[in-house]
Amino acid sequence: MKRKEFLRGLGIAGAGSVLIQSVATSAHTMKKSTVPPNACTLIPSETAGPFPLDLTDNNFYFRQDVREDRTGTEHHVMMRIIGTDNCGPMANVRVNIWHCDRIGNYSGYGTEVGKTYLRGYQITDSNGEVEFITIFPGWYNGRIAHIHFQVFVSSVYAAISQFTYPIAEKNAIYAENPTIYTKGADPLSFNQDGVFADGYALQLTTLTPNTDTGGNDSFLEVSIEGTGTTGLRDIEPETGGQFKLFANNPNPFSSVTTIPFTLNNAAHVKIELYDLNGKKVLELINARMTSGAHNVVLNRGTNGITLSPGSYAYKITTENSNGVFRQAKLLTLV
Repeated sequence: MKRKEFLRGLGIAGAGSVLIQSVATSAHTMKKSTVPPNACTLIPSETAGPFPLDLTDNNFYFRQDVREDRTGTEHHVMMRIIGTDNCGPMANVRVNIWHCDRIGNYSGYGTEVGKTYLRGYQITDSNGEVEFITIFPGWYNGRIAHIHFQVFVSSVYAAISQFTYPIAEKNAIYAENPTIYTKGADPLSFNQDGVFADGYALQLTTLTPNTDTGGNDSFLEVSIEGTGTTGLRDIEPETGGQFKLFANNPNPFSSVTTIPFTLNNAAHVKIELYDLNGKKVLELINARMTSGAHNVVLNRGTNGITLSPGSYAYKITTENSNGVFRQAKLLTLV
């Protein structure tokens, strides 16, 4: 199966289940101990802006590295999504980001129609975290430097907001790279920006140098409505009420993990494991199954294949007289 067919099979257009790029394979060197908590305060809702595009309708945007051909200093964006009910991590929710390039252009609009740079999405891991590799954004008239994001929990709830950066650290990046950021320092203060003028404390990321990449890292903890570890994912209609797929346990795992699921109706069930390029690695089950609770065991060495450490997507497909329904979640092998 091709990557595009796999992603389409996850039902992206109508739901939030897809796989996540593994941070284990990226140059992830952030120091989380320096990240202040936001006390589980709901992230302010902001406009999606004039340039959001609908990432969910285009399978291409599943990716961690969103740079394409854009030049700029390397920028790693990490976000941790937590639920306001208990401050717990929100696993398996989709996070979309989009932002302008070094001179203030957005892909998909104006002279950039047909281009796709600096847009992408991931799904949070068991810690509620995602990471993107991008360039540090520039600025344009009327707006301070910022990145748009959406946390898509289910078809009935998504949080849309934006984040920005400490002014001194941000302008230092522009000053240190004048041949890249030719417009110079960002002239606006928070109070001069129409989005952040009414407050920005919960939307201000950390910004620290990354000596490994020569760029910078940012981190933002985002609180959304819901209860950590489950959130509102349980009401996602993509399963058609036919089954419930649970998170594998343990996760992360080092040798063996169990994938539990419940069938509300008898169905032909297929559970497959895919790597981060959408290539099928294993078929764990392909059989007719009765209604009720079931478990599938995944071994690090299965069917003559030894899995390498990293993140994988496990996808369940059920088929019966009610139709074909699919869902996927993330697991991590350490």
